[in-house]
Amino acid sequence: MSKLISIIVPTYQHAASLPACLESILGQVGLAEIDAQLEVIVVDDGSTDDTQEILAKLSGSTSSVYPRGIPFTVITQENRGSNPARNRGLQAAQGEYVMFADADVVLKPGMLKKCLTMLAAAPSNVGYAYTGFKFGWKTFRGVPFSGKRLRRVNFVHTTCLVKKSLFPGFDETIKRFQDWDVWLTMLERGIVGVLVPGVWFDVRIDGESRIGSAWLPAFVYALPWRWLPWKPSRVAKYEAARQIMATKHKL
Repeated sequence: MSKLISIIVPTYQHAASLPACLESILGQVGLAEIDAQLEVIVVDDGSTDDTQEILAKLSGSTSSVYPRGIPFTVITQENRGSNPARNRGLQAAQGEYVMFADADVVLKPGMLKKCLTMLAAAPSNVGYAYTGFKFGWKTFRGVPFSGKRLRRVNFVHTTCLVKKSLFPGFDETIKRFQDWDVWLTMLERGIVGVLVPGVWFDVRIDGESRIGSAWLPAFVYALPWRWLPWKPSRVAKYEAARQIMATKHKL
């Protein structure tokens, strides 16, 4: 029986970047060679830009259609935030495997084949396959999985291939470090990840409207801000969010 991968694309005010994201998903190669198929689920989280027009132009409709023979579903909801949008897509997913690709993510053509090949061959306690990626100009090449390292710092992006049966869903009360929270939850259940070597997708920074998080060099957060008269709001939010992770996961 063919293996089905559900690609979930949460989007909010991403009309400019959404076409490239969807094209990179619909343009994946090599899946037939490993007997795999795709479905695409776009969750429009209350966009007021041209998102619906973009989707209609792509598919000819805003309901379930099949561009390039791939099942394509659009879900529209009131703006609730990234985690509720991702969970809404997860509820609709029919695949044995799922991948979350924010609307400013562009996959390289063979990414899904590489990830599924490695994940399907891994031990049963391996729940996801992750890769290196580019975030704007910065390249993160990926490091081999280590539970101890994961408890110190997140090195797994939201965009990775996951066994749906092992995926806990996103905590909708968490506003930052959503991906780290998921991987820590899975680790606490004995589920680990596996690195697929290579840089297999780009995150194209799309202004303030992007669903994902921003990046600053690590040294910025390590500066002794408590001894300084002023602290950037991004650093303060980072510290507060990290404390939430520390409390929830006993880090």
